Amino acid sequence: MRRSTLAALCLTAVTTALSLTACGPGGAAGSGDKPKAPFADLSGPQIANKAMKATRGATSLTIKGNAADGDGGQIALDVALDKKGECAGSMGMNGQGKVDLIKTGPTVYLKSDEAFLRAQSKGESKADTDAVVKMLAGRWMKSKADSPDAKDMADFCDLDSMLAEFKSNDTLARKGRATTVDGTPAFTVTETDGKDEFTLYVATEGKPYVLKLVTKSAKEPASLTFSDYDKPVEAAPPADKDIVDLDKLGG
Repeated sequence: MRRSTLAALCLTAVTTALSLTACGPGGAAGSGDKPKAPFADLSGPQIANKAMKATRGATSLTIKGNAADGDGGQIALDVALDKKGECAGSMGMNGQGKVDLIKTGPTVYLKSDEAFLRAQSKGESKADTDAVVKMLAGRWMKSKADSPDAKDMADFCDLDSMLAEFKSNDTLARKGRATTVDGTPAFTVTETDGKDEFTLYVATEGKPYVLKLVTKSAKEPASLTFSDYDKPVEAAPPADKDIVDLDKLGG
């Protein structure tokens, strides 16, 4: 069973969305905003780079939303993660079930529902699939973070890896408008690449963190919110009675 597939896809989806927004063809953009508007003295590229720098400096955050998986489908995720590699949350793919995840210290815990286990067992016999579902559905699977089955998930839980492509760059970002994201004041900057459009929602109070990323694209649409900056990630291990140790079972 391909236990690490979703983690790899999630990491690809999120970093792809971030890198597409972060990187542009180069150049500068004018403003034309009213004097008292947020970031009135900054250009679009300056706002975007300021936001990306602040976001990279965060010690933790929660990312929630949907992103393209690169295969024409969508990945849904709601995960809190930090720079120590701790994380907790859930993710799903194309409506094919859900996986809850916890990574704390050197250990990864995954809890898959029946729909996800069956989707990941395509090509295997019904008897084998039923056996996997009976043994694992609704139970936490424990594995070492550096094991082959858990490595992708462990990489996904590393905030530094997640934001590796979220770097300052030359952009053609255009200043947008003042708005809010879940009640938090924000300002938008937008960039286009062909028919694709990328919009960052940047906090205008406190640190200029990215609050939301929206990608309008026929092939790789995404809508991701970023919240709970610098808050502790609650990644406590599950109760022993609810755990199946994959390493002891031979993976």
